Amino acid sequence: MSREVRVLVMDVDGVLTGGEIIHGTGGMELKQFHVQDGMGVTLARRAGILPVVITVRKSEAVAKRSEDLKIAEVHQGITRKWECLKEILKRHGFEPEEVAYVGDDLVDLPVMRRVGLPIAVANATEDVKRNAEWITAREGGRGAVREAVEMILKRDGKWDRVLEDLFEELE
Repeated sequence: MSREVRVLVMDVDGVLTGGEIIHGTGGMELKQFHVQDGMGVTLARRAGILPVVITVRKSEAVAKRSEDLKIAEVHQGITRKWECLKEILKRHGFEPEEVAYVGDDLVDLPVMRRVGLPIAVANATEDVKRNAEWITAREGGRGAVREAVEMILKRDGKWDRVLEDLFEELE
């Protein structure tokens, strides 16, 4: 069994979004995020898992969504994702084996090959799927991150406690 997940790293385009990029006037870039993925990130954070975003592109929409979800570790414009993640792990005192990484395309492989739990979304490329320990049933931008978080929390025995805490807060 893999080590307990303490860090959840997510790509953006194709993972937290469906991969579509909409260019508006004046250089505006629009992205669509799924509310269930947002709840997944919230549940991970409540379980003591550090959520991290590492993406090649830069977007104000990603910064805003990350702020809404209280994701402190947001790294945009990163082509060498493994180098970025190594620094994050060093700063927080985590090991690669404690990382779950959710990816969809070739730029994610250098990280996926080095972490404890590589996860591919349903619509990931075949190369990414071959390197994943688990493949979500849902596509990127359609609740795949939420699905991955539920799987992680159930696997690590945290699901019931996180739900209990959440329900107490909501009552």
